Amino acid sequence: MTKAEKVEFVINSLEELYPKTPIPLDHTDPYTLLIAVLLSAQSTDAKVNQITPLLFERASTPWQMVRLSVDEIREIIKPVGLSPMKSKGIYKLSHILIDKYNGKVPESFEALEELPAVGHKTASVVMSQAFGVPAFPVDTHIHRLMYRWNLSSGKNVVQTEKDAKRLFPKEKWNKLHLQIIYYGREYSPARGWDLEKDFITREIGRKSVIKEYEKKKTGK
Repeated sequence: MTKAEKVEFVINSLEELYPKTPIPLDHTDPYTLLIAVLLSAQSTDAKVNQITPLLFERASTPWQMVRLSVDEIREIIKPVGLSPMKSKGIYKLSHILIDKYNGKVPESFEALEELPAVGHKTASVVMSQAFGVPAFPVDTHIHRLMYRWNLSSGKNVVQTEKDAKRLFPKEKWNKLHLQIIYYGREYSPARGWDLEKDFITREIGRKSVIKEYEKKKTGK
């Protein structure tokens, strides 16, 4: 199977499995999405979705957020982890949004990545999911599957993103990155991985990955 055929197989398979791709993080507008994505760093969407209602009940706009102290924000978001850094970032970026953007989330990668605690992945998620701008945010699931599927070298997420953007049609990026995440969680997790269930990897996967899986399963 050529790489082009593999890409087509992935697209068709994921479209059949996940014709609809709801955004995993609960939010109501670009600002609440930005905060939710920031909170999701080294946490899970499920945990973030438990915490954001508590935070947004107190502050769902930049103006409301800056009325809270950093300590108050940190106390609310503590269960998601990295709360000292995240609380400072949320407080500072809310001030910047008010002072520089009239309280609105800017619609550019450059402006978003200049905000405290906002990296390239967070900016990419916001641009794609809030504003519909083509982007391919790479999380651990996408990084893992692009390697397992022999579509990227697995060196780092920067290279994985470049490969994904090069291989997949731009008009499919926003939906496809979510489809791959859903597939990774359901069919090809990092732990408890069952190759019998993971039909895409069985069909197009890297031979060394499949051999390593079989070796661990048989103990030989």
